Amino acid sequence: MDFALSDEERAVRDTVRAFVTREVMPLEPELLRRERAHQPGLDRSELRELQLRAKKFGFWGLATPESYGGMALPAVMQSLIWTELGRTFVPFRFGGEADNILFHATEEQQREFLLPTIAGDRISCFAITEPGAGSDAANIKLRARRDGDDWILDGEKTFITNGNDADFAIVVAVTDPEKGARRGGATAFLVDRAMGWRSEFIPTMGEGGPASLVFDGVRVPHRNILGELGQGFTLGMEWIGKGRYTIPSHAVGIAERALQMAIDHANTRETFGAPIATNQAIQWMIADSETELEAARWLILRSAWTVDQGLDPRHASSMGKLYGAGMVNRVVDRVLQIHGGMGYTRELPIERWYRQVRLYRIFEGTDEMQRLIISRDLLRGYTKIGGHLA
Repeated sequence: MDFALSDEERAVRDTVRAFVTREVMPLEPELLRRERAHQPGLDRSELRELQLRAKKFGFWGLATPESYGGMALPAVMQSLIWTELGRTFVPFRFGGEADNILFHATEEQQREFLLPTIAGDRISCFAITEPGAGSDAANIKLRARRDGDDWILDGEKTFITNGNDADFAIVVAVTDPEKGARRGGATAFLVDRAMGWRSEFIPTMGEGGPASLVFDGVRVPHRNILGELGQGFTLGMEWIGKGRYTIPSHAVGIAERALQMAIDHANTRETFGAPIATNQAIQWMIADSETELEAARWLILRSAWTVDQGLDPRHASSMGKLYGAGMVNRVVDRVLQIHGGMGYTRELPIERWYRQVRLYRIFEGTDEMQRLIISRDLLRGYTKIGGHLA
């Protein structure tokens, strides 16, 4: 059993780490300054410039198939890259990406939606969550009613990431109420903002914020159905599934950076004539954080490995998402405690992480939903204790 990274994995990770260190981290003081002044963080043009610099490094379209100009990297390698991106709080992502379900698009749809998104000329958002349908995605109510060669959409989506900036939305709507969403009664539509939907900003405890999307008689051509009629719920679960290993991978990077800050501070901050690192209370917080961080790392890498092996990743990914999200919340809380009053200020990114990572236990599947999936798999015999080693 070999837990070491391959030469290729190590080379890719180190290249990404070098790029983040040289190109992205130097922007952190300016980002914090703007946020303290209640100004927006980096704008789209600044982030776009970073993406183009990364392209020169060879990083473009990590998950995008090679036939579309991407790298088509394995899930484990993508997990390692997301961890490196988590080490900076600058909201940078490599370019050349598109929602994974957009590859179900027809040739015409690809020209209009997929290819411009990969090129960075268009921004998409995925809209399934509603005021009364969060974890219970099958309970969506936004209705799509057939009218000749068009569909009329009426309803609301909420907590939509990128909803304020998106040029178009991938909207999952009810097309056959009698069947229900899970049994083929929901369909995904590609809906341009120009078709008439509007977005409303939702303030949150984190930086930036999601949006509510309002559809009031929005007319969408039948040709804008993504995939097949009745396939909306299946596509929605496919979209959500990818986040089950990328989000906790990002959490590992945050925890690594935060814990290193705590170690550096503990070794230099003196009270009562000695560094606080000599205090057992501080030592135990650091030890617990490192132990949990390593446990999360291997759970998450295993879930990505499961994807690469062509196995059903849902059980492993749910464990990685559940533990990784809880881990980063506990680590950042301890790091803030070790820094004392300074950790609570906006001079350091710790309080920013404290607010940011709380979301990790909610979006792309709450803690409670992950526990439901894990326990159901075991109780119904879908998997065995010990997984593939059982």
